[in-house]
Amino acid sequence: MLTVIPRQWKVIQHVREKFTCRACEKISQAPAPFHVTPRGFAGPSLLAMILFEKYGQHQPLNRQSERYAREGVDLSLSTLADQVGACATALRPLHALIEAHVLGAERLHGDDTTVPILAKGKTEIGRVWVYVRDDKPFGGAAPPAALFYASRDRTREHPERHLAQFAGLLQADAYDGYNRLYLPDRKPGPITEALCWSHARRKFFELADIATNARRGKDAPPISPIAFEAVKRIDALFDIEREINGLTSEQRLAVREERSVPIVAALEEWMRAERARLSRHASVAKAMDYMLKRWPAFTAFLHDGRVCLTNNAAERALRGLALGRRAWLFAGSERGAERAAIMYTLIGTAKLCDVDPQAWLADVLARIAGQQQSQLAELLPWNWRCTKPLTKAA
Repeated sequence: MLTVIPRQWKVIQHVREKFTCRACEKISQAPAPFHVTPRGFAGPSLLAMILFEKYGQHQPLNRQSERYAREGVDLSLSTLADQVGACATALRPLHALIEAHVLGAERLHGDDTTVPILAKGKTEIGRVWVYVRDDKPFGGAAPPAALFYASRDRTREHPERHLAQFAGLLQADAYDGYNRLYLPDRKPGPITEALCWSHARRKFFELADIATNARRGKDAPPISPIAFEAVKRIDALFDIEREINGLTSEQRLAVREERSVPIVAALEEWMRAERARLSRHASVAKAMDYMLKRWPAFTAFLHDGRVCLTNNAAERALRGLALGRRAWLFAGSERGAERAAIMYTLIGTAKLCDVDPQAWLADVLARIAGQQQSQLAELLPWNWRCTKPLTKAA
C-alpha cells in the first residue's frame, strides 16, 4: 500500500541575545540570518518550492496562494510576487555565470517562442529566446546549460545583441533575423549557419502522414507520394545519427563521410529532378524549396562532426514554457518576463545537469549570501551536483 503524509509547515524563531560591556560601554549581538527579501520571513526551502512550482511545474502564483490557504498558511498573491522578484535579483549572479558558460561554447542551439506580455488594455506578443550548450552529442566534456532571454518583439536586434560576443556554430531555424550574424566580415567573427533537418522533415511529413489523413475522413487531402519518399530518405540519415550520437566529432565525421554523404547527394539529385516537374504552387514544392534554397546550411553537418542533424535541444528547452503558457496565460510585465527568463535559465540548466531544481535552489538561496564572489561557481548546478549528490529513494 502506498500512502502519503501531508507536508508540515514550521516556524523557526531566531533569538539573538544582546550583551553589554560595562567597561567599554558597547553592545554586541549575533548577526541576523540572511533573508532573500530584506526582513523577510520566507525560508530558503519555501522560496525554492514557490519558484519551482511556478517555473518548473507551471503553477501560477494565484493557484499556489489558494493551495497554501487550504493548508492554513496565508500567503497572498502580492506577497508571493514580491518573493519571486527578490529571489530573481539574488540569483542574478548565477545567471551571469551560466550566460558566460553558454556563450563560450563552440556550438549553440538557438530558438524562440511566443510569450504574451501584458500591456495597457491588451497583451503584446513578446518572445522568449533560448540558447543551449550541449556538447554531449560529439563527446564534449563541458556541462550542458540553457540560457533564456525575453523581449517584447522578434526583431533581429535581439539575437544580434544576445550573440554579440559569440563566434562559432549556430544551429537554428531559417529565421531571417539571424542573417547578419552569418556575414563573413562580422566582428568578433562570423557565425556558421547549420539548419535543422527536423524542421525540413516536418514539412514533408505533414503531407505524408497517413494516420492523420485517416482521421480526417473523406475531406482529407491525398497523400503525396513524393513527400512520402522524401521522409523515407531523410529517415535514413536519422538512423545513422542515432548510431553515432556521443562519439567524438572526428568519429562522427568519418561515419558521415562514408555513409551520409552518398544519401544526401542522392537526395539532392532526386529533389531537384522532382522539383523541376512540379508547379511552384504545389505544397510539396514549397517543402522542397525550403531545403534547396538553403542547401549549404542543411549540409553543414557533413563537414563538421560537432554539428547535429537537428535543433531539438533548443526545442526541448522551450517545451516547458510552451506548457506553462496554458496555465499562466501571459507575463504580467516586461520585468516579469525578464524574471521568468532568469528562472527558466536556472531551472532548465539544473534539469540538463540531472540536478533536482528545487533541492538545488533551496541550498543556493541558503548559501549565496555567504559565498565569496570568487567561489560563486561552486553553486552552479554541475558543480553543486559533485559536492552534494542527491540520494535516491529505495
